[in-house]
Amino acid sequence: MTTTVTLAAERRDGTGKGAARQLRMQGKIPAVIYGPGRDPQPLTIALGDLEKSLAGHRTGSTVIDLSIDGTTVKTVIREAQHHPLHRGIIHLDFFEIHEGEKITLDVPIYLKGSPDGVRNGGGVLDQVLREIRIEVLPRHISERVELDVTDLGLAQSLNVSDIHLENATVLTDAGATVCTVIPPRAEEEAPTPMVAEEEEAVEPELIRKPKAEEEGEGEGEEA
Repeated sequence: MTTTVTLAAERRDGTGKGAARQLRMQGKIPAVIYGPGRDPQPLTIALGDLEKSLAGHRTGSTVIDLSIDGTTVKTVIREAQHHPLHRGIIHLDFFEIHEGEKITLDVPIYLKGSPDGVRNGGGVLDQVLREIRIEVLPRHISERVELDVTDLGLAQSLNVSDIHLENATVLTDAGATVCTVIPPRAEEEAPTPMVAEEEEAVEPELIRKPKAEEEGEGEGEEA
């Protein structure tokens, strides 16, 4: 099911790092919109409006009705640039879409259920692939695709070919692994105990002279 949100934008005249810095200081972020037959157009988005509109939605797989100075254009976010430290959005690329034209985009994979190999075998579910690329009409865009992993046993995997979409074409390699159940690690063998003779402390041997020699030495001293 397609999810659509609304967002307002304004035309932007100034470009460059200095102008972008000034916008961010005002609580706004620079953006651009482009698409087939449309020249790139610089825009300004209020950061607060953006966060409110996209709360709980996936950035790249949500249709956005973008209002530009009173004119509404259907778009998707093609790229979102984030600050390297606080990870906040600092720039957006909007791509204009049209109802009868297919577009290519990445959608997240949601694993549904608890694998048998986890519940009954003590394994661990490892999701290797988190997004797939699809070609789809705007009205069939979904925020995510679901893959049921309930019957997945130990050492078993699911591939992209196990994802079935009625209204979209999957472009990602069908043989790519989506997830696998990793068997539990075998317990390490206990170290072999030392034999009793090795564990016992070896007492030093007391070397004594024969009794006859001791007596002989004593007699010599008395003489």
